Amino acid sequence: MIDADAWVAVLVSMKVALFAVLGMLVPGVLTAWWLARSRSRWTALVESMVSLPLVLPPVVVGYLLLRILGRRGWLGGLLHEQLGVDLVFTWWAAAIASAVMGYPLLVRSTRLAIELVDRDLERAAASAGAGPVRTLLRVTLPLAMPGVLAGSILAFARSLGGFGATILVAGNLPGSTRTLALAIWTETQDPAGQDRVIVLVLFSVALSVAAMVVAEIMGRRLERRLGRRS
Repeated sequence: MIDADAWVAVLVSMKVALFAVLGMLVPGVLTAWWLARSRSRWTALVESMVSLPLVLPPVVVGYLLLRILGRRGWLGGLLHEQLGVDLVFTWWAAAIASAVMGYPLLVRSTRLAIELVDRDLERAAASAGAGPVRTLLRVTLPLAMPGVLAGSILAFARSLGGFGATILVAGNLPGSTRTLALAIWTETQDPAGQDRVIVLVLFSVALSVAAMVVAEIMGRRLERRLGRRS
C-alpha cells in the first residue's frame, strides 16, 4: 500500500505537472503554429532551440534555470527585489522546470497536427474575411485539437517523471517539492524502503502507460480525421 507521504508526493507531482502543462499550452501552441506556417529563415534555429531540452542533460537545464530564477538571476533577482517573491525551492520552480522539459513534446505534436490541416480550409476562411487569429481559433486549432491534446498528455507524463532539473531548481522538500520521482529516489536511499519503492515505481509506470495510451488514441484520431500525407 502507498503510505500518506507517498500519496502527498503523488499529489505534488500531479499539481506540478498540471500547472506545467497549463503554463506551456498557449506559448507552445503559438510556437507550433509559427513553425508549421512560417517561411522565415529563422525557423530551423527556433526549432533547434525548442528541442534543446530533449538533448541537454536535465541537470544542465536545472542549472540554467537556477541561474535565471535564483536571487542572483535576472528574473529571480527582479522578482525578489520588486515583489519579495522567491521561486527557487518552491513547487512553482518545479512546475517551471517541468514545463521547460515537456515543452518540446507539446510543440512537436501540435506542429505535426497543424501541418496536417488542409491549407485550403484556412484559405477559404481568409477569403471569407477571417484574420489570421480568427482562422487559427476557428479552423486550424479545432482540426488539430487531437494533436494538441496528445502533446499535452505527453508533456504531462514527462512532467510527472521530472527529476534532474527539478531537484536542482526546486529541491526535495517533503510535502512541498518532493514529486513522485524524487520520492522514489529518496526511498532507494533507505534499505527499509524497498517495498515502498516497488509500489511507487508500479504507480509511476501505470500513470505513464495510461498517458501514452491516451496520447496514442488522440494521434490515431487525428490520422482518421485528416488522413496521412503522401
